[in-house]
Amino acid sequence: MSSVLDPKVVLVTGASSGIGRATALALSKAGATVAVGGRRADRLEALAQEAPGETLVLDMDVSDPESVREAVDQTVERFGTLDIVVNNAGIMLTGPVLGADTAEWTRMVETNLLGSMYTVHAALPHLLRSRGAVVQISSTSGRISSAGAAVYSATKFGVNAFAEALRQEVTEQGVRVVLVEPGFVSTELADHIADPAHRAAVKAMAESMRTLQPEDIAAAVVYAVTQPDHVAVNEILVRPTDQSR
Repeated sequence: MSSVLDPKVVLVTGASSGIGRATALALSKAGATVAVGGRRADRLEALAQEAPGETLVLDMDVSDPESVREAVDQTVERFGTLDIVVNNAGIMLTGPVLGADTAEWTRMVETNLLGSMYTVHAALPHLLRSRGAVVQISSTSGRISSAGAAVYSATKFGVNAFAEALRQEVTEQGVRVVLVEPGFVSTELADHIADPAHRAAVKAMAESMRTLQPEDIAAAVVYAVTQPDHVAVNEILVRPTDQSR
């Protein structure tokens, strides 16, 4: 087992499945001590059993600022520091604007955009002390908007904008900000789409190509956070080879 990230302490949000789970495992295998946040405690406990290093399970709802503060506080109380935050929690409830359930828009904004902001806000004092890193998991939808994904794309464009402003604020104080933009990844994300036609269309598009695996994105995160302190990998765009846009 590599120890390149020993003794770094990492908090991963949305760690119960997909990219978050794979990233938490990869960081643990690289020697980090990992705190994993999410709302599915059984899955987080299973992850903690699989991870080779010490792992703290946190009941965390990123859309609730108090829950976020408590998770960050618990991590620092347990391990004494916080070096890296991976903002991964997100939902994709796509569909046309006409006739949309706007409650889904609110959920996406609260989880994808505000959730990552709340986590940065709570963690930043600790990251400034440790001269650590923030990893924002965005999407190719944060670069190219498309029909049927207007609000999802809007949240991801927001994540990108927030990341760049944050980078400008903290980079000279030694905190690195990394934006990771995956294309199609084989995860549960599309399963949450309520609109049957749009859910089927997204799944058909994914099935038309060799999609990325969560571990592919985890490898990109590990690459970025294991660079020497004077090297900031600020943006990583990772698409399947078969994905044209």
